[in-house]
Amino acid sequence: MPERGEPAEIYTTLRGRALSITLAELGELPADSPVLAVVMDTGYPEAVATLIGLADGTTSLYFSNGGGMIGGGEHPLDAEATQRLVNAAAGAIGRLSPESDVPLPANGMTHLTAVTPNGWLSASAAEAELGSGEHELSDLFFAAQDVITELRLVEEQKPG
Repeated sequence: MPERGEPAEIYTTLRGRALSITLAELGELPADSPVLAVVMDTGYPEAVATLIGLADGTTSLYFSNGGGMIGGGEHPLDAEATQRLVNAAAGAIGRLSPESDVPLPANGMTHLTAVTPNGWLSASAAEAELGSGEHELSDLFFAAQDVITELRLVEEQKPG
């Protein structure tokens, strides 16, 4: 299996843009929106998979070695799943810690970040632990997995 190399420049740019999103850039959200975006990074041997869900429904899945799926929020089911993810992140704020840096996770680890008007709130855990349903952030992880499922379903429906 190939080892993970340096992230592709486009990946770094798009991920950075999501991590630095502002309320003004998102448009017509309430001024008191607690979460502007959710970024879930999961480390795999060959790449980091990054799910991005913005409060306006914009949804993307990027891979650090290049590629991914963009424009998922244009489909109503993707946008709805992304809104549930953002709401789950708002409900998890008390279980996340302030961060000044959001590094890419090691293999097998997942890093969940809520981008708020006041900065980043994050937590890291093993993907297997989050997926077990026993972790305090499993609900947030499962909401992100629902978004990925919707993205895949829409991608499968696209003409060949």
